[in-house]
Amino acid sequence: MSTSLLIKSATVVTLDADNLIFEGDVFIENGRIRALEGSLADSHKGVEVIDARGSVLLPGFVQTHVHLCQTLFRGAADDLALIDWLKRRIWPMEAAHTAESVYASARLGIAELIRGGTTCALTMETVRHTDAVFSAVEETGFRATVGKCMMDKGQGVPSQLLEQTETSIAESLDLLERWHGQDDNRIRYCFAPRFALSCSREMLERIARLASERGVMIHTHASENKQEIEAVELETGHRNIEYLNKAGLTGSHVVLAHCVHLDENELGILARTGTHVAHCPSSNLKLGSGFAPIPEMLRRGVSVSLGADGAPCNNRLDMFTEMRTAALIQKALHGADTLPALAVLRMATINGARALGLEKEIGSIEPGKRADLTLVNTNRLHTTPRPDPVSTLVYAAEASDVETVIIGGRAVMREGQLLTMNELDVIRSAQESSELISKATKE
Repeated sequence: MSTSLLIKSATVVTLDADNLIFEGDVFIENGRIRALEGSLADSHKGVEVIDARGSVLLPGFVQTHVHLCQTLFRGAADDLALIDWLKRRIWPMEAAHTAESVYASARLGIAELIRGGTTCALTMETVRHTDAVFSAVEETGFRATVGKCMMDKGQGVPSQLLEQTETSIAESLDLLERWHGQDDNRIRYCFAPRFALSCSREMLERIARLASERGVMIHTHASENKQEIEAVELETGHRNIEYLNKAGLTGSHVVLAHCVHLDENELGILARTGTHVAHCPSSNLKLGSGFAPIPEMLRRGVSVSLGADGAPCNNRLDMFTEMRTAALIQKALHGADTLPALAVLRMATINGARALGLEKEIGSIEPGKRADLTLVNTNRLHTTPRPDPVSTLVYAAEASDVETVIIGGRAVMREGQLLTMNELDVIRSAQESSELISKATKE
């Protein structure tokens, strides 16, 4: 593997503090961006060169809410609202997972994410076999913060997913000790309680303390669905965000997925505590959950990033779809000037990095940052003409336009070819595992 790489003649969309865009070169050395300017060819002769004429170079997308273990369930849980979707389809399929099927699911998800230009993800797995996801992340060169799902209560939860509090915490700490910070911090661990309805107050409070003591993130779902919110209020006497805040699950180290239905007090809590929100527009539409108040969150200074959620509630893991959908929903609700393309592109990149506490390392193209980059071919019918590359990326480009993806200076896809996985083998293994899970859930 070359330690130096020159990406030449690209339209470079940096997403830095000034939103600099320029035509020119980016030089990568030892996994980091070392220089960027109009032309670097004369000063870096003899290094490997990628000719990027006709392409846009941008920071790799950072998705802040996915479920790699659910990629095998694509198309198997359609036309259901959240609680029925979980009880009737997702939980039984997760309960049927083996280590081998989780591994196949994670590889399928990572391959799709890389093909679509995503270089980093925050992912919540199922209760068991999280080591298999870490192995897939390690082998593929993907950057990820992975959490074992934690569930010590709940109605309709299969026995294979229902844990004892002490066991759940012990297994989480074991994963943290073995995986957090591996490969120069490319692989990280987070605590991942599923949501308020599946976790006891005791476990949530202990997670809050442990996350603070160990300096790791918390990733959970919140206020996704009206039925969920009503159930939380019936059980606890509080609305969802209020309850999580009282349990200690807010703050700059916390990412709450969805946050669709919030009242004034909850919006205030998110803003005041610096809690991050992962917006999943396609999932919210497909499950019929509703429309998150993204413009109001942004107006109050809440940090909002994007995620595809899992394949069975989307059914794709494509950041281009999420960007376009996020923008168009809010324009229809609040006016055509709401959530412009640049704001959405920042949500997909630097805002995601900030949510993961990685904004000094990834999320923008700047000297000294890690070289997590995506090269998009815009010399296509549907991206021509392209007077504004940001508009092109958000409204016109597609995942299939991504040609090259680099993570930590290493090309994991080059000219449309995955380099750290055999694509046909990924598909074959995923299909075989999917059939076994389908058979197990029908018996």
